[in-house]
Order: sequence, then C-alpha cells, then structure tokens
Amino acid sequence: MPELPEVETTRRGLQPHLQGQRIHGVILRRPDLRWPIPAEIEQLLPGQRIEAIRRRAKYLLLDTAVGSAVLHLGMSGSLRVLPGDTPVRAHDHVDISLEDGRLLRFNDPRRFGCLLWQPAGETHELLRDLGPEPLDDGFDGDYLFQRSRGRKAPIKTFLMDQGIVVGVGNIYAAESLFMAGINPLREAGKVSRARYQRLADAVKEILGHAIQRGGTTLRDFISPDGAPGYFEQELLVYGREGENCRQCGRVLRYASIGQRATVWCSSCQR
Repeated sequence: MPELPEVETTRRGLQPHLQGQRIHGVILRRPDLRWPIPAEIEQLLPGQRIEAIRRRAKYLLLDTAVGSAVLHLGMSGSLRVLPGDTPVRAHDHVDISLEDGRLLRFNDPRRFGCLLWQPAGETHELLRDLGPEPLDDGFDGDYLFQRSRGRKAPIKTFLMDQGIVVGVGNIYAAESLFMAGINPLREAGKVSRARYQRLADAVKEILGHAIQRGGTTLRDFISPDGAPGYFEQELLVYGREGENCRQCGRVLRYASIGQRATVWCSSCQR
C-alpha cells in the first residue's frame, strides 16, 4: 500500500497541473470503490475551481469553495493528468475533466481506494480522529513520550497507530526504529523521553528523504510522472529478513507484530 511519501509525491506531482483549474465534469464508470461514491462528487464538483491540493495522512483532498473531494489510493490506485482524449483502460474508474481539456484519471485495479466528499467547513469522519502529521513541528519526542505512558503494546504498533501519528506505515516504522536503535518489540511505555526524541528525529529524516527520492517502489506504485520511486534501494531492514545487518553484520531477525512483517537487528536495536 502506498505510504505517506508516495502520497506526498503524488500531491506534489499533481499540484502544478490541477491547482487553479476549473472542473468541467465528472465521469464515474462505477458507483463505488471501497465505499459508494457520494452523489456530491457528480453534482457539486463541476464548475468549481480547484483551490488547493492537500494531503492529510494518506488522503488527498481537492479543495473547492463548496467542499473537497477526498481520495485514497488504497493498495493499487494511481492518479494521472492526461489529455482529454486518452483511451480508457481497464480499471479507469473515475475521470475528473478540466476546463483546459485535460483530465484527472483515477485507476484502481483492486478497488481498495476511495473517492468521498467533505463539505466546506467540515472534517470527514475518516480524518476527524487522526494524529498529527509526522513532519510537523508538534511531532517530537515529548509528544511521543507523553502519549506512550502506560502503553504495553510494542513500540512499532504504537508508532503505526494513526491516532498517535499519521502516515508512518510498516516500511517507514521499521526503518525509523532501526535508525533510532530501538527494538520494535519493546513496550511503548518503557521507552525513555530521550529515545523517543531520537525516534521522532528518525521518522522526520527518513520520511523527508523518501519524499525527496520519490517514495518507495512497491509493486503497484508509480509516481505521477511515470517514474518509479527510488527509496527501496536504500532500505536497511524492511524486507531483508535473514540477510546481514549493514551496520554490524549480524543476521537480521524476523517477527510478526500486529500481523505485519517486522525485521530488526538484535544487536543495533535494544
């Protein structure tokens, strides 16, 4: 599933093409994706100008004066800005046509993505209880330390809780914990404030670097310009179970935490 860097890469790729454009029309080739597509998408979006393209967690929001289209790429979704006469392929479920003749096309083979509606001045229920953005100043070691008190869950599960911080999925949680030197199995409530500061710094550094490099290449993800991301080449622990740690040479260990594959170094991470 595309994680925060992939979604932010998509947002940055789309912004210069969409911001300020007026929506001409909407074509829905099916009434639902993961959930039914609200009627407001067809009824209210045409004629509106796209004022901004925002990201909240792994959701993209196309803001207009009357409300926002809320998009999630799911496991296999992609967004492309294309010429208006581009032939329709399999799984091209939604077209948002623009006044300049181009269109924004949403392709989603597995249909785990979504297209929802957020009225102006409101917050969609899926976004209401989300934690802070990991790249914001408010996300730091003090925040993580306070939120972790009394928590017995493994710190990796804690870090991936979207109510604690958004957008830190399995790949980036594993890499951040390695950089911070923290065992992913350690109880969240038993990690010190100083170590949480190292973890917050690691999350910011790794996510920021991944965004610069275009995200992590997964099987179904391609960035908006058609080029794959490059961060996968630099992964130090994720997906490397049984291989040697690039820092100390010890064989990396594997466990399932919260039904998610977890790889770490028992020497470098305590």
